[in-house]
Amino acid sequence: MLFDGTFWSDDELIQIQDSGQTARQMGHVPVSSEQGSLHLLAGLKRPRKVFVHINNTNPMLDESGPESRQVREAGWEIAEDGWHIEL
Repeated sequence: MLFDGTFWSDDELIQIQDSGQTARQMGHVPVSSEQGSLHLLAGLKRPRKVFVHINNTNPMLDESGPESRQVREAGWEIAEDGWHIEL
């Protein structure tokens, strides 16, 4: 399964830019929080679950960070630039 992982938090851009819209206002479900995709899809059993379309501000891109660890421990992969996924 491929799923939108654009933003980690709903207010990610606001925190970074000090202005702008929330992830939800832009049509994205953030990954974190109880209303986020990681929690909402926790019970979903798939052979492979991959977050794609990840904004460069998303902290889960830091492989050594707690966000990346949380995603991997939940059974998800984080797509990288240049990946080719055969469907």
